[in-house]
Amino acid sequence: MTNLADKIDWQKVDGMIPAIVQDTTTRQVLMLGYMNREALNKTLATRHVTFFSRTRQELWTKGETSGNILKLENMYLDCDSDTLLVLVKPAGPTCHTGTISCFDGDTASPISFLSELSNLIAERNKMRPANSYTTKLFESGRSRISQKVGEEGVELALAHMKDDKDEILNETADLLFHTTVLLENAGLSLDRVCEVLKSRHTQKESK
Repeated sequence: MTNLADKIDWQKVDGMIPAIVQDTTTRQVLMLGYMNREALNKTLATRHVTFFSRTRQELWTKGETSGNILKLENMYLDCDSDTLLVLVKPAGPTCHTGTISCFDGDTASPISFLSELSNLIAERNKMRPANSYTTKLFESGRSRISQKVGEEGVELALAHMKDDKDEILNETADLLFHTTVLLENAGLSLDRVCEVLKSRHTQKESK
């Protein structure tokens, strides 16, 4: 990524490349900004996303006044070398109106919350805050965590047998939560599970 500025066709973009900003966890598009070479280099150096204001004709770092910074996670250049995709961890709302995204009406897919949940559980495991149910689970050890997953699995099956839609949803949520705790305790993640599922799907499609 350090040589990214040299790969951009600056002449093609008149010295100003559009940068699409996307939440690295939810993959929700947050905003569109523009960078010149100086803004890009500052972004890479500070890891705080910096743009060039076309109206004020100056650099500006997102969140420098509000505190809602965009922490750089990764950056990709498109195939035509004239657009950047910037993956970030936002600290608060991105839009000046107070919304998560500058694109009105756009929301993250509900399933993306699983990534947020996985990150939260990993943080709980690391910090072990007091009076946290997740902390108690981690401190109870592998046997209790495994037992809870088994219990939730049985409860979900029973809910399905009763054809109770609300209970099915609640028990599925419980099972997903405790399974995520188990994965974290085992040093794994939901991302790794998704990789296995994707690999199986690819193998079946190739047959």
